[in-house]
Amino acid sequence: MEILSIIPARGGSKGIPLKNIIKINKKPLLYYTINASLKSKLVTRTIVSTDHEKISKIAKSLGAEVIKRPKKLANDHIALEPSISQILDHLKKTENYKPDIILILQNTSPLRNSKHVDEALTLLKKRNYDSILSGFSYYTFLWKKGKDSRVKPLNYDPKKRPNHQKMDEQLYENGALFATTYNAFKKSCCRISGRIGFYKMPIELSYNIDTLDDLKDVKRIMKTLEKL
Repeated sequence: MEILSIIPARGGSKGIPLKNIIKINKKPLLYYTINASLKSKLVTRTIVSTDHEKISKIAKSLGAEVIKRPKKLANDHIALEPSISQILDHLKKTENYKPDIILILQNTSPLRNSKHVDEALTLLKKRNYDSILSGFSYYTFLWKKGKDSRVKPLNYDPKKRPNHQKMDEQLYENGALFATTYNAFKKSCCRISGRIGFYKMPIELSYNIDTLDDLKDVKRIMKTLEKL
């Protein structure tokens, strides 16, 4: 089975300049996601999609293939799906290559590893899902803020406040990985569609680096994990 891993890595980043190659423990951020993909027992091909030459060079040095992302698909306002389609169309046109499953690994989740990748892909195939996403479960009271600054409960009645043990499980998408069959993606043009599965990851490994504070937290967690 052909499983294509796609790692999006734009050059632009408002929060942290060139975030995708910033150093964590003396390694570029990109290293951790490429490593998770290459060490997977199920992934058959790993491609980084980028518009930036420096990111491209680092990705190749780490063992990944690179397909250049057009500038028009590399700004903050463009969804990820057009870039996935661009890669698939390029591979079909130049190599007549078509994967069975498309795996999307967001580079901002460096604590996700090859074990998580393989477990999620195995679950996708075992349950015959069309797509799967990763996240963690938690139990909490959710509220929504209205236009007038007042808040309203989303998942419980304050007059009948349940004990924690009796609360419904909430599922939180962590962005670490998405996977979808080729046919489902071509039909929906969406990374998540059809029969959708959920792969649970530990909450402490679900960090997504968007800010400098996130970066500091991940560095701290990695140092702790190295000592275990």
